Amino acid sequence: MAQDGGSRADTLFQALLDEQASEKRPPVDQWQPERSGSIDIRIARDGTWYHEGSPIQRAAMVKLFSTILRRDGDDYFLVTPVEKLAIEVEDAPFQAVALTRDGEGPEQRLLFTTNVGDHVLADAEHQLNVQERDGEPSPYVHVRNDLWALLSRNVFYELVELGQPDPKDPARLAVRSCGTWFDLGRT
Repeated sequence: MAQDGGSRADTLFQALLDEQASEKRPPVDQWQPERSGSIDIRIARDGTWYHEGSPIQRAAMVKLFSTILRRDGDDYFLVTPVEKLAIEVEDAPFQAVALTRDGEGPEQRLLFTTNVGDHVLADAEHQLNVQERDGEPSPYVHVRNDLWALLSRNVFYELVELGQPDPKDPARLAVRSCGTWFDLGRT
């Protein structure tokens, strides 16, 4: 985890934000292709993409597929202007694999990096959401267009280390990013 420790950390944090802002994504939310079907692609809970039961080894291919991914209700699709193909997603389509912190206190900003190279600044638009699954926390960050990333265990532990008693309920742990408080659960 990078912390606010001077201009080098500030420069890295800003470079990650600039990289994300410069990315152009296909307008999959606007595409309504007539042809639809399904394809044997599955995204496992750990963020690994599989095609016909085998892991997709080419990171560039996974990144490309991630840019044409869309969620409609509870279903996930790879969408192009001419075709919409259903895929299986076990939990969330992405995994947050790194956390970068900039600043402290009310000025703190938390930036998550996903397994497909997206950089997501936790803020009012990109919420953190911790659910409970089988008695264990399942933490997520909103990436875009109703697509979420499951936080890897080590990223969640880093987040918990930054936690403070929730201002509204001191029995709960919370973390602040971009002026917004996010509930992490009971202490």
